[in-house]
Amino acid sequence: MERISKLLNQLDPAKPVLIAGPTASGKSELALRIAEAQGGTIANADAIQVYSDWRVLTARPSAEDEARAPHALYGHVAGDVPYSVGDWLRDLEPYLTRPSRPIIVGGTGLYFTALTEGLAQIPETAAHIRETAMKRIADEGHEALIADLDEDTRSRIDLANPMRVQRAWEVQTATGQGIAQWQDHTPPPRLPREKTHALLVHAPKDWLTPRIEARFAKMLEAGALEEAEANRATWSPSLPSAKAIGAAELMAVLDGTMTLDDAQTRATVLTRQFAKRQRTWFRARMRNWTEVDAAALTAS
Repeated sequence: MERISKLLNQLDPAKPVLIAGPTASGKSELALRIAEAQGGTIANADAIQVYSDWRVLTARPSAEDEARAPHALYGHVAGDVPYSVGDWLRDLEPYLTRPSRPIIVGGTGLYFTALTEGLAQIPETAAHIRETAMKRIADEGHEALIADLDEDTRSRIDLANPMRVQRAWEVQTATGQGIAQWQDHTPPPRLPREKTHALLVHAPKDWLTPRIEARFAKMLEAGALEEAEANRATWSPSLPSAKAIGAAELMAVLDGTMTLDDAQTRATVLTRQFAKRQRTWFRARMRNWTEVDAAALTAS
């Protein structure tokens, strides 16, 4: 607690705060502590928490947390609507100009880099191109699209992330230029890092893994399986919101093709892999951010 108090004392209440970190690292609690101590609106920077149909499974703030401080950009997008980093920047814009300073928190590194380094002005993708991409992913897996990408783009994006691969394929198909070429002509950033308090929650693997393993069990206790039942009628693995980790496994439980124990094990493995990719991104792209010890955030 002493280290957190020291951190709070170092923050200028008038300056926007950015908080990035891997899943289950305690970054949302840090945002709440800052908002309660200094004021501000907590704005979501997690690409899956924007969707309305998975609250428990995506670890969106609880109603109790939302009562502690104003929150924005959580669950405001229907699960069948594609949502890009450009959409997020446009939705975030009003919160960058309000008197209440934004406290932007999440685990989607691309959102933060687009905000602080700039975003290429890529034209909107036609619906038929997106539909083709989604059908190919459903039929062949997202790996089928990778071979169509140019070399520079393949070297820059997370090839294990179906949404990133799909977006890159759509851009290249629609414009004839790879995403890497568009990025090389990026305009100035909306909110340069030096004009913010940019905090990166450092959560070592050995510390984070037990928290990840316990997290899915807590989600089940909070009603994740019931949430899956509520989504079952409209479920499709091709939905943008279907990328929520554990969603496909819970649907398999409902279909009787997977046990709940196996679903929990699988979701935990996927979450660990996701956290590893997040840490890799942060190390590569956020070297100049101020590190915050995750263990200090959870210490009593």
